[in-house]
Amino acid sequence: MPAEPAAATVHPDFDAVRTEFALPAEFPAAVLAEAARAAADDVPGVGPGRRDATAVELVTIDPPGSKDLDQAVGIVARGNGFRVHYAIADLAAVVAPGGVLDEEVRRRGQTVYLPDGAVPLHPPVLSEGAASLLPDGPRPAVLWTIDLDATGERTAVTVERAVVRSRSRLDYGGVQADLDAGRPLPEAIALLPTVGRLRRELAVARGAIELELPEQEVLPGGNGGWRVRARERVDVDTWNAEISLLTGTAAASLMLDAGVGVLRTLPAPDADAVAALRATASALGVDWPAATTPARFLAGLPLDTPHALALRRAATTLLRGAGYAAFDGPGSPPPADPGHGGIGAPYAHVTAPLRRLVDRYGTEVCLAVASGQPVPEWVRAALPGLPALMSASDTVAGKVDRACVDRTEATLLAGRIGERVEVTVLREEPGEVYLLDPPVLARCHGTLRLGERIAARLSAAEPATGRVEFTAEP
Repeated sequence: MPAEPAAATVHPDFDAVRTEFALPAEFPAAVLAEAARAAADDVPGVGPGRRDATAVELVTIDPPGSKDLDQAVGIVARGNGFRVHYAIADLAAVVAPGGVLDEEVRRRGQTVYLPDGAVPLHPPVLSEGAASLLPDGPRPAVLWTIDLDATGERTAVTVERAVVRSRSRLDYGGVQADLDAGRPLPEAIALLPTVGRLRRELAVARGAIELELPEQEVLPGGNGGWRVRARERVDVDTWNAEISLLTGTAAASLMLDAGVGVLRTLPAPDADAVAALRATASALGVDWPAATTPARFLAGLPLDTPHALALRRAATTLLRGAGYAAFDGPGSPPPADPGHGGIGAPYAHVTAPLRRLVDRYGTEVCLAVASGQPVPEWVRAALPGLPALMSASDTVAGKVDRACVDRTEATLLAGRIGERVEVTVLREEPGEVYLLDPPVLARCHGTLRLGERIAARLSAAEPATGRVEFTAEP
């Protein structure tokens, strides 16, 4: 049977995924009513405890079509360095502690994204309306102001409640296209390429591990169907992520200094894992100088060669054991290792409160610490339970995302059983290969050699379960 074209589309059953993972179908009426009342209230005005920052040039950069806009960024030159403004949606301004909305948000944990629609953390009247940093008027926000020196290192941090106004809703592809064409960027992000590159270099220098494996995503196709493609992460996406990481590391520093907060943790790569990756590089004939760190080595690899793909897949063993750690005073101290091995520094979630529960609590800790005020009791009371709640939510969100991708891939390939294709071997045991078109990561049986392109036959493609398997040709 001939291969399907790369643009082929199918109709996988995403509702079955919702059912399998018991995702909530809608918000209870009482929750919607409380959210509507919060959305109808006047925007918290300028006054004691809230700064007028509407003159600060800010824009949002998100995937096309996004309405749940958590962050707005603005960067200006300051002396020999830079000043980064990062405005974050102020969820505490619209979610009352202990209310039915708060209870429902705690039950959900985070927004779960499916190709045909999200299961949101907050009702859309808030997440896509009153609390979102849309460019249609002033919004309450938590404004981080972070000063950097000429190398991009952080020198000072303030965080405060404010009223802000985003100038424009931008998307990664559009900003990248302007940059590539030599068109001027908006004033707010004219310095993003400069600061983004500086921060990325500092990340590599401190040991941040960036795998840069191909990410599969499900997108709309023709006739209401769906297709799979490998997501291309453009430079603007990377630079914008560095601003978020800059803010998260600043938040972690505030929390650790005060002895109260909740961190996102990941153990640093252990010596055995690094040695195993070095052995893999040696076996593939890829030079890895003894003095070069794993972060620097991975950053220097090409993105798409078979050996580089195999090494990036093998490097996932460097990043295991992610979790959350809450701490509050002498009786509940920070973890002995508070760092995040993938970032190379302690890190806290504070930049996506519309989509992730823990960020609202982390933000309130930072606001209290920065102003010299006690951390609110409703925050302290919630801290011990946040790690388990968020870990469970992360697990569900990850499984849902994988299930949607797997089932779309299996549906695309279901009519091609027995077809001979070329794949790249990413692991030998258990066998794992990568098919380029459509981009599919799947198990493979037979004799495999790491980093080689081989011929294989599609032996299984089950749309109902997402199972795809290949068998290597002799």
